Amino acid sequence: MEKDELLAGMIQELRRGSLTLCVLSQLRCPAYGYQLITLLNQNGIPVEANTLYPLLRRLENQGLLQSFWDTQESKPRKYYSVTATGQEIYDTLRRYWIESAQAITRLLSPDPTQ
Repeated sequence: MEKDELLAGMIQELRRGSLTLCVLSQLRCPAYGYQLITLLNQNGIPVEANTLYPLLRRLENQGLLQSFWDTQESKPRKYYSVTATGQEIYDTLRRYWIESAQAITRLLSPDPTQ
């Protein structure tokens, strides 16, 4: 396996694991898919529709998100928001992420004993 290919796979693994956390963090207020893609991209989390929409469906099937259709505008849009269970999961994942990021940052520092 080529080095670039190996690295691309590893980066994809890191992104895949963190995308759920990023999505849950942005759906405390209802948002539709394209709006969420734009918001994530603007904040340095590049995501494509063919990645996001299956994730949204999976999170909804798991009971972490709920959705509704807004047909008031000229183009109907499906909005997603976090459920109470989704919020609990998000809060726990967020704490875990922060603790892990701090530990990893210590390990990656020039002097890991600090």
